[in-house]
Amino acid sequence: MTVELTLPPFDMPVELSDVDLYDPQTYVLADQHPTWRTMRAKAPVWWQERADATGFWCVTRHADCEKVVKDYRTFSSQEGTILASVGVGDTAGGQTITLTDPPEHAAIRVPSMRALGHAVVQERTPFIRARVTELVEPCDDGEVDFARLMRRLPMVLAGEFMGIPPEHWDDIALWAAACVAPDDPAYALGANPAQTLRLAHHQLFAVFRDLVRHRRAHPGKDLISVLIEITDAMSGRDKPLGEWQVLLNCYSFILGANTTTPNVASHTLLALTQRPELWPRLRDDRGAVEGLVEEGVRWSSPTHHLVRRATADVELGGATIRAGDWVSAWVASANRDEAVFDDPYTFDIDRRPNRHLGFGGGPHYCIGAPMSRLALTLLFEELVRRYAGFELTGPPTHLRSNWINGLVSLPVRQVGRNAPC
Repeated sequence: MTVELTLPPFDMPVELSDVDLYDPQTYVLADQHPTWRTMRAKAPVWWQERADATGFWCVTRHADCEKVVKDYRTFSSQEGTILASVGVGDTAGGQTITLTDPPEHAAIRVPSMRALGHAVVQERTPFIRARVTELVEPCDDGEVDFARLMRRLPMVLAGEFMGIPPEHWDDIALWAAACVAPDDPAYALGANPAQTLRLAHHQLFAVFRDLVRHRRAHPGKDLISVLIEITDAMSGRDKPLGEWQVLLNCYSFILGANTTTPNVASHTLLALTQRPELWPRLRDDRGAVEGLVEEGVRWSSPTHHLVRRATADVELGGATIRAGDWVSAWVASANRDEAVFDDPYTFDIDRRPNRHLGFGGGPHYCIGAPMSRLALTLLFEELVRRYAGFELTGPPTHLRSNWINGLVSLPVRQVGRNAPC
């Protein structure tokens, strides 16, 4: 089914007693924007009960979500950043870039940025552009599943910046998707979600173990080589990260790449199939593509939520959050907050400023955001250069996940080739 990201009916508020933002199936069956709009208006900081499991706070207004993701002293990432961690924590806590707070966080982030910096991006842009051009060529032949095609888009980046050989790209993309949404039948690797997650982890870590060992013997300028060189400042020891920490951070980076870029690409193309009048402008005004990418990130909000755990009692949105409570900042809701965005349910490529939280914020602002923007810009520049537009050939299929706003399938076809520019 098509899960629309459009204006919820104002005369149909959602009963809070019916809300369950944990159930992954909820996100397959319906767009949750009516729920989030009701919560912003009536209960901006709301307690989600869970039968026989730990509950959590739901934060839905932009200002409150921004505070949660930026105030790392009060809202810690150390024990987990997604709803699956609520009540149980994350075993990788304190060992990866996503699961550490400053100042330890900087021990991984700062050196890693060397492999993802502006100069490196500029150097590799021609290679990435060539890969993107190659990636979209199947669209020439008629109907294509664009969402499936886009699985490879983050691997174009990861291949260049992490030093992952192309023969691993498709497998890694599939295993990463299975880690993100083990409940979704499209990525089932085992008899149940738990088995799928175990198998996906096993395969990913096996590939990264081989890559790390190769880079130890043959270091380069890629991100894996940088991780190998990082000293273990988190534990106060002047020695390199252990192999397990390097592997965990490789896993963290690859999941980050595979949760944002492909889903923004698919949702943005879906929005354009519903607004074909934008296509000629995008082709004639290349500057408009930049606005398209930013609005695509806001519109799709590829990460539904970001979880933190309170380290102290704090008042937020009229509620008292106690130390130890789990807090979910609903980024997708923040990106439709009427207090921040004019006409938030309108897809507007001219939106300025665009204060979306699609890449998070604060010290955990997505380290891969510049690369994601680059890939998305190159992608849509190539699409509008080659084609006169796209149309749906069947209903999109939404990802079964409470974490990622993804499309498993997006069947489309191009409606005509452009004359060479």
